[in-house]
Amino acid sequence: MKNEILAHFGIFYLLRDLFTGKKKLRDCFSAGPIDITFLALVITLLSIGIVMMFSASYVNAMYDKSADYDPYYYLKNQIMFAFIGIALMVAVSFIKSDVFRDSAGLIMVISVLLLIYALINPYEIPGKEEFKRWIYFPVIGSFQPSEIAKLALILFLAFSMERYHKIVEKRALMIFPYVGVILFICALVYLENHVSGTLLILGIGVATVYFGGVKIPTWVYVVGIGAVVIGVLGFVLKSDSILEGYASERIRIWLKLLKGEELTSQEATGSGWQSLQSLYAIGSGGLFGLGFGNSKQKHMYLPEPQNDFVFAVVCEELGFIRALIIILLFVLLVARGFIIGLRARSRFEAMTAMGISFQVGLQAALNIAVVTSTVPNTGISLPFFSYGGTSLVMLLIEMGIVLSISRNSERKKKDA
Repeated sequence: MKNEILAHFGIFYLLRDLFTGKKKLRDCFSAGPIDITFLALVITLLSIGIVMMFSASYVNAMYDKSADYDPYYYLKNQIMFAFIGIALMVAVSFIKSDVFRDSAGLIMVISVLLLIYALINPYEIPGKEEFKRWIYFPVIGSFQPSEIAKLALILFLAFSMERYHKIVEKRALMIFPYVGVILFICALVYLENHVSGTLLILGIGVATVYFGGVKIPTWVYVVGIGAVVIGVLGFVLKSDSILEGYASERIRIWLKLLKGEELTSQEATGSGWQSLQSLYAIGSGGLFGLGFGNSKQKHMYLPEPQNDFVFAVVCEELGFIRALIIILLFVLLVARGFIIGLRARSRFEAMTAMGISFQVGLQAALNIAVVTSTVPNTGISLPFFSYGGTSLVMLLIEMGIVLSISRNSERKKKDA
């Protein structure tokens, strides 16, 4: 039992071998060719995202004391985070996937400790004191440990299910320890008053386990997950006490909009304001948009447009056609990530590449669904577009891991 636990912390054995000279530092790095298509899609989305984030944010920054009334405040910070993230992405892409496999257990422990620390000693952001999502460290500043937890969960599940896949395949009930790990992380994130993060991590965990190739019929997954989702939603919608006040209020407003009911003046200027302004922005954009920089809703109508609702400004300024092109770029990125995973040499690499790609796709889909009021306002950021240092840097590190896996993949003579 002790050896099995220690096996999850192979990084310490790796460090020992490096220190004693059994392994050379160069053994941890790979210089093979990376997947240029995947890299090009990442850079394209990042470039468009920074430009559109600036267009969505400069008006708000001019009137924001915390931004020093500087219209370029968010742009300068996002570019700084982007450069840091790109540098880390390139560096990570040279590291062999074996190092990530060996580090899976340690990264998981660190992420759990950070989540617990956020509950004990949260960093309070003005206007968001009820949330316990952030912690603060000198030099690094404030960040959300839930961003690290996403990657940690993927790596841990990929490592463990690769190691024990024969046991899991023979005994389907052995999948429940992994379900327990997923629910434990979800519980910690939920206690941070982070409902959207909880749902996202739940989706990432369930999908990664599925990618592990557990031999349970697909229809069992579909029916089981569908039943759980319907049951939870049904219970939530009938009980305000299950969620924090802000979340249940958002769900109530969403249901009224979904039914086509007219909001009261208090609702329209309160909890429903952001969703209404988002819909106005999308509707006024039409097919071809109002033109770059010409959004009207970003002029103090749409709250914090640089964050979760940046896609509404994208639709207003670029129009429906160009917004579809951006959605297509996300689809291509996810598809390419899956191709890299399918070409991978090991189960760990395959699960990691597909898990990370699924995370990007799920997060983008949920954000766009929120912006269009297809689902309740859950506060999920749009990858590469929404303002935020932690999320952008972690996202680019994850892209680096996928590129690292692409270096080690057995490539065909022709690209898929």
